[in-house]
Amino acid sequence: MQDFIAQIVQWLHGMGIHPSPDAAAAVGDAVGHAAARMDMPSLLALAAALGWASGFRLYAVVFLTGAMGYAGWIALPEGLKLLEHPAVLAASGFMLLVEFFADKIPWVDSLWDTVNGFIRVPAGALLAAGVFGADSAAMGLAAGLLGGSLAATAFATKATTRAAINTSPEPFSNWLASFFEDGLAVGVMWLATQHPLAFGIALAIMLVISVLLLVVLYKFLKVVLGKLKGLAATPSS
Repeated sequence: MQDFIAQIVQWLHGMGIHPSPDAAAAVGDAVGHAAARMDMPSLLALAAALGWASGFRLYAVVFLTGAMGYAGWIALPEGLKLLEHPAVLAASGFMLLVEFFADKIPWVDSLWDTVNGFIRVPAGALLAAGVFGADSAAMGLAAGLLGGSLAATAFATKATTRAAINTSPEPFSNWLASFFEDGLAVGVMWLATQHPLAFGIALAIMLVISVLLLVVLYKFLKVVLGKLKGLAATPSS
């Protein structure tokens, strides 16, 4: 941690900014406080956020979580320490860029969602389980079930909404939806790690909105499910 703070101070000096020792110490205390704040509500919020956000921005979630742990902003549970590895950060960062651009192209985004639907839900379950799995098998299983369910709900909402948006000939609504999801993934992870109780309230609101959207856009949900079934049946045909 001290090495990380020293690197920040050195970088600021290179920019011509010379923070006082008291300011550097205050930054170190703030980062240390964030890293030591993973109590039970924080762990539950992290597990739920990993599951939920994985349903629509899996690679961003993996990269952001690993980057925050690598930088010392949060103390990742042992089951998630692997996300801090440079190789994992490089791979998730690359896939984040691929998904960022693929998600901005009408119809390509729906194809991307269809293919990644088989990855996001189990990945969301595994990430959520990793929050507790190293310490408690029972809590890890419960977190995995929670994370998988949240990932499935988020994925269904995203894919269904995109299927409806893609019926419009103009690309602007698609771009707006994609940028909104980019910001939502960052916001969800920040809120869960910094304000877990507020995140719990926000998650409840997002779940209600998701259910309403799935009901209203049910015919598009059937299209998405049909594509998933067709893709799953292809290898055996």
